[in-house]
Amino acid sequence: MNESLKIALRSIKGNKLRAALTMLGIIIGVASVIVLVSIAQGSSKTVTSQIDQLGTNLLTVSTYSSDVDLSEDKIEELKDLNGVQDVSPVISGRVYLKKDRTSSQVAITGTNAAYTDVLDTKVTKGRFVTDLDVEYRQKVAVLGSDTAETFFGMDNPIGQYLQIDGTSFKVIGVLASKGSSLGEGGDNVVIVPLSTGQRIIGSTTISTLYLKGDNKDQMDFLMNAVKMAMARMFPGETDNYGVTNQQDVMDTMSSVNDTMTYMLGGIASISLLVGGIGIMNIMLVSVSERTKEIGIRKAIGAKRHHILLQFLIESIVLSVMGGIIGVLAGLGIGKVVSVLLGISIAYSLPVILFSFLFSLLIGIVFGVFPANKASKLDPIQALRY
Repeated sequence: MNESLKIALRSIKGNKLRAALTMLGIIIGVASVIVLVSIAQGSSKTVTSQIDQLGTNLLTVSTYSSDVDLSEDKIEELKDLNGVQDVSPVISGRVYLKKDRTSSQVAITGTNAAYTDVLDTKVTKGRFVTDLDVEYRQKVAVLGSDTAETFFGMDNPIGQYLQIDGTSFKVIGVLASKGSSLGEGGDNVVIVPLSTGQRIIGSTTISTLYLKGDNKDQMDFLMNAVKMAMARMFPGETDNYGVTNQQDVMDTMSSVNDTMTYMLGGIASISLLVGGIGIMNIMLVSVSERTKEIGIRKAIGAKRHHILLQFLIESIVLSVMGGIIGVLAGLGIGKVVSVLLGISIAYSLPVILFSFLFSLLIGIVFGVFPANKASKLDPIQALRY
């Protein structure tokens, strides 16, 4: 065994360029699996975290037609359902913001004071809109962190004014960064009182209603209660609205991301198979080149299993070396991609181990045929080669 390993290493050392090119397919395959799967898993964790921030005790009622009008009395009726802690109606659109020479189009959200509690939104400066602001149609605005930075830079925006579609609004607060565009426009958003938002957008139709439940373990029961209430309030309009559970959204996203991870891993694994074919081709060439060496070894007493083991070990060594370099390359490339593209990656030890063991298996499977061919050579014919 030790002698076979030494012979294999000597052969690889004597043909460095060929060995490097042979390992290249395995290196690329292992690195590809690690990088692609890590990016997919990082994306999955990010999305799950963002959804989870809103809480699993959140229901969303979305309307798709003006026939389903969530008027104030109907919203109150839903709020009074057993198990509902609070509700936050939302109207949304796009507006132009301007301050001095800076102007930009951003998402606008009109809502009530319960929004911060229902969607777990934090205010870092100033305050959020109040029920009085909604009642008196106050021209006040709460800015997302990106919006505040765009229009005010490092200055404190609280108490200052900007124009929304040509109307002057006083800035009363700045939201904490959400770090994404999930939810209501992410960080590039401006929030105004619901009544003011309806006037700006020119519509009183509530497009979205968020309901926060008392107990996350009873959300299925609450969801059914909301569906029954909506069916009672809007008979025959079930196709024009939808009620979704935050946990269902999370489960769906997890399923989609898992499918994407498997697909990317499968695609990357194909390059490992290609690398294995490369090993087999090179080993077949090696057998042809060393036919006389095999004949001499057999002539002096080497058994068939000795020859088989020699070439199989050489194939496995190439795979192991390629696998180790591929793992290191995958970890390094993943870190570089994360820094350059600003995306989240999540390394998985099982995936790294799978990639390495798969490369080892490739070496064994694709090394058997050349090794078997070498072991079957007739010593007389081999010496005449």
